Amino acid sequence: MEATGSLSILVAMLAGLLSFLSPCTLPLFPSYLSFVAGVSYDELTGPAASPGMRRAVVANSLCFIGGFTLAFVALGLPFSYLGQALGKHQRLIAQVGGIFIIAMGLYVAGWLRIPFLMRYWKLEVKARPAGYLGAFLAGLTFAVGWIPCVGPILGSILTLASTVGKASTGLLMLLGYSLGLAIPFFLSALALNRFLTFFDRYKRFLPVVSTVSGLLMIAVGALLVTDYFTILNRAALQLTPAWLFQYL
Repeated sequence: MEATGSLSILVAMLAGLLSFLSPCTLPLFPSYLSFVAGVSYDELTGPAASPGMRRAVVANSLCFIGGFTLAFVALGLPFSYLGQALGKHQRLIAQVGGIFIIAMGLYVAGWLRIPFLMRYWKLEVKARPAGYLGAFLAGLTFAVGWIPCVGPILGSILTLASTVGKASTGLLMLLGYSLGLAIPFFLSALALNRFLTFFDRYKRFLPVVSTVSGLLMIAVGALLVTDYFTILNRAALQLTPAWLFQYL
């Protein structure tokens, strides 16, 4: 893998986790899960939930995850290939992209107002087709609906994907982002009642998470502008077992 790859993928996975923990995603998770499973919130959390229902929730969650993963990777295709096509201008792309990521970080941290991003876009889906295919299609649909919410973080990852100079690495970054979003989603679906207990304790820290997310984005942007991100990538590559990335 090129020096610009391994750390970028880890950053993308962290961005996916931060997207799940964001104030506009985490509080709505039970509603997402209820919709995906095709049962009411009370049925999901009630003591009468059968093992069969639990298995259905898990299976539908996996299909839902597959749907939004496909959507995010497809969204990253043009950015990844554009970055590869403009390989001779990677330094300029990194500098411009770094400035954009810094601006998004300031917005996420609450220190910069961007009216366009502050608009509320609502995607209403009253029903979905039954079965696993329906859950998969719901994942595709909700990925589009999530964009206004996770847009600043996702946009930063798309920008970062355009700076790595290799389309396959850019696509792996979008897979990493989806994985960072998917793992906590799936684990929370496995243990919904524990998630609700966790969220009740965690929700007061949501503003802190936004600030930390913004600071991390600002740091990544600054590293891109100064070209230190490439240096850190080289260091990360030296610490990574060669067999892990030999096919990338």
